[in-house]
Amino acid sequence: MEWYLPIIWAGLIATAVALYVILDGFDLGMGILFPTTREEARRDEMMNSVAPFWDGNETWLVLGGGGLWVAFPHAYAVIMPALYLPVIVMLLALIFRGVSFEFRWVAKPRHRMWDLAFSGGSIVAAFAQGVILGGLLQGIRVENREFAGGAFDWLAPFPLLCGVGVVAGYGLIGCCWLIMKTHGPTADHARRLAPLFLAAVGICAALVSIWTPASFGRIADRWFSTPNIYFLWLLPAATAGLFLLAWHGMRRGRTALPFFCTIGIFLLCYAGLAISNFPYLVPPTLTVWDTAAVPASQIFVLIGTLPLLPMILGYTVFVYWTFRGKLKEGEGYH
Repeated sequence: MEWYLPIIWAGLIATAVALYVILDGFDLGMGILFPTTREEARRDEMMNSVAPFWDGNETWLVLGGGGLWVAFPHAYAVIMPALYLPVIVMLLALIFRGVSFEFRWVAKPRHRMWDLAFSGGSIVAAFAQGVILGGLLQGIRVENREFAGGAFDWLAPFPLLCGVGVVAGYGLIGCCWLIMKTHGPTADHARRLAPLFLAAVGICAALVSIWTPASFGRIADRWFSTPNIYFLWLLPAATAGLFLLAWHGMRRGRTALPFFCTIGIFLLCYAGLAISNFPYLVPPTLTVWDTAAVPASQIFVLIGTLPLLPMILGYTVFVYWTFRGKLKEGEGYH
């Protein structure tokens, strides 16, 4: 087997997941922030701030899931039965959220049901994504290269903590997005909430950082063995620095700084999880090479994928550039 092909595909899938978390994170954050205000103008402005982007952001989720199925079919066959229930809940929540995004405008003034669907779908989808992440990180029981656990193995304290952390993280990036994209009362409301979400994310990140090496020997060995410990400490130090910089930007009334600091926090936490688990795609037993498709399949799909990536990135950049700048109250794209 060409050893480099699984590495390339793992990199592509990891990039797609990271872009999904960042780009879809702030528009899921709008639904998470919905219950924090009952003012119709604030809720309209929240939805209008992400209206041009939200459906395109989910392209990266499709790419990540499809890439896993094509490039690592054995991992897909193990992960899906282990996490089937939270995956189904996530997909149903995203459907409810997407439908409510479109129907909320045409149902006015009788749109309370769609407000609940938008907010509930966003919160449940974010929580389910965290549970999926936590269920994967805590390890999936595999025997004879097949899933050997139960349907509710994911229903444990660590995955539930990860679910809460992802909800807090999406709420934080949603607040920072509104600070950057809106004026007046909506931006002020987000600025008041942002430090609370930042504190919640910091607490969850600290708990996960302590819990993982304390509970999983493979992760403790990765971080605290020599010579790893001499340079890996830079990652948590940089993350702590970004937390302080984000808090400073919020206190000083900066508009873009908290958003980009939050993106940096997300990426560093993501890098920490990758360092903790690579090369295992199904921790703690199956690596990217164990679960990879045959080289011919990987090459065939890679030939089609690589030309598409610049196109997807291109239209994503074009849309964000076209709708750059702050949204004025009363403006909308629906």
